[in-house]
Amino acid sequence: MDWNIRYDMHSDNECDSNENALTTRNVLEMNSENLIFQQNDLFPSAFPLMADIRRQGKLCDVVLKVEGQHFSAHKIVLASTIPYFHAMFMNDMVESRNKEIEIKCIDATALEALVNFAYTGKVVLDKNNVQSIMIGASYLQLNKVRDACANYLLQRIHPQNALGFRHFAESLGSSTLAESAEKYIDWYFHEVSQHEEYLSLSLVEIKNLLGKNDLRVDNEEQVFEACMRWVKHDIDNRKEFLPELLSLVRLPLLSPLYITDRVRNEEQIRYSIQCRDLVDEALTFHLIPERRALIQSFRTEPRVCEVKGYIYVVGGLNRHGESLSTVEYYDSKLEKWNLAPAMSMMRSRLGVAVIKHKLYAFGGYNGRDRLSSVEVYDALQKKWSMVTPMICKRSALGATALADIIYVCGGYDGVTSLNSVERYHPSTNSWCSLAPMNKSRSAGAVIACQGHIYALGGHDGLSIFDSVERYNPTTNTWIEAPPMLTKRCRLGVAMLGGKLYACGGYDGSSFLQTVEMFDPRANKWTYVAPMNAQRSRVALTANMGKLWAVGGYDGISNLVTVEVYDPKLNEWKYAADMIAHEGGVGLGVISIP
Repeated sequence: MDWNIRYDMHSDNECDSNENALTTRNVLEMNSENLIFQQNDLFPSAFPLMADIRRQGKLCDVVLKVEGQHFSAHKIVLASTIPYFHAMFMNDMVESRNKEIEIKCIDATALEALVNFAYTGKVVLDKNNVQSIMIGASYLQLNKVRDACANYLLQRIHPQNALGFRHFAESLGSSTLAESAEKYIDWYFHEVSQHEEYLSLSLVEIKNLLGKNDLRVDNEEQVFEACMRWVKHDIDNRKEFLPELLSLVRLPLLSPLYITDRVRNEEQIRYSIQCRDLVDEALTFHLIPERRALIQSFRTEPRVCEVKGYIYVVGGLNRHGESLSTVEYYDSKLEKWNLAPAMSMMRSRLGVAVIKHKLYAFGGYNGRDRLSSVEVYDALQKKWSMVTPMICKRSALGATALADIIYVCGGYDGVTSLNSVERYHPSTNSWCSLAPMNKSRSAGAVIACQGHIYALGGHDGLSIFDSVERYNPTTNTWIEAPPMLTKRCRLGVAMLGGKLYACGGYDGSSFLQTVEMFDPRANKWTYVAPMNAQRSRVALTANMGKLWAVGGYDGISNLVTVEVYDPKLNEWKYAADMIAHEGGVGLGVISIP
């Protein structure tokens, strides 16, 4: 009769002998014909032993020479673990018969680390060796080591080195690092253009960069200034390229005042006929609207950086109307909501703004008091921390970010609606007061648009507004802008494709599902398709080229539902419901390039 036995060599019935006291489980299989013994720790223990033999200089049959240094090794180990040497030794190349082999294109430190890796499967990366090891790993075709180096570098990418990382990755054929660096450059173009690497770009590289449609900029002024910065860095040799580069700047998107006072006064532009023609085209676009159809081109279209990020919902209310500290986020790839670390305190009717990978939560209501406190969530570290509080306590406020500075406007302090405005500088963790709005606005909306701050709708405790006003950070002044088509408080607002959208809210008698769009170039509002549900206290954001309307109150109950607007189809569709929130939430998109 056939029989099978499997047992652990460390079982209680095992003889106590040093020879059999193994550190891992071994297997014995028997049947009537065969006995198969497998020692599972043989291979893990063999390589450390081979590394020790190498350290003793025993049995080595090859010496690798680089930069005057020599590294002894075993051909069988190198051929088994490093594809480059496998090809060399197994294809009868002349080197396979040599005792000494000269290695080029790798420095000594990297070669030593990678030969050690062949024996240990481990390599230690740091800021001093990672690039040389990545070069060596690419040369030796150790793709997993190369990718580990790329991931290490991605964790340390910065506006100061992003262009260098991209060039380095392209030279090694590392598509992962190159594509990630490219996305980072597009996302942080303004910051990247401030550093020395940018000024050293070639003409072809600067043209490719300025011409990209998906640069993420606050306004076209940043592109113009970046263009001039590159030209002036070597004015004598680069001024001849200015007309070619200026044609890539979307001058019609600049304000007439900026074109007149800044662009037209540049000396190199004044002395170039081609440049003056581009300036005239831009001014004509503004001054003679009926001719716009004749000069339509890529220069008249806003750049479109399609944000693909995680939608974070913070604070708000539960179904019983109680304030929450809960945070959840929507993963667009999985089309699923997940919980994230909670804030340190409960907040409803709060303000939210995002800068890079950080989300700021301002003020709000904790169920008892209006708050001045501010906390920030770092999506990389996945934790919240407190920062300097606002000057005024505020709930039902508006908040937005422009050029790495955050503006908070209006709100309610528990006694009255506010018209005061504050600005927060994350770099100094400090606040300062700015010129107040023309109206006190509680439950209004605030958004950055083409270098300005727009404040929309809201109420002053007596009247609900359709009015809109615009803040100029350069002059610290507010002026009236075209009013919305509908008066709204508790509305949602977002920017998409260079246009401003306002949705939902409450008009004093009805809970709204209407949506309207403001075109800054045409300077007017038009209705688009309404949402499927009435939504007061709705939060709105742009993500993946679409608008996302989240939560709210329909006049009967707080909402867990989410709707998505496709501007190409002009229609709204439902997405996955939130799992932990209902109305009154704060909303922001965090995208990590």
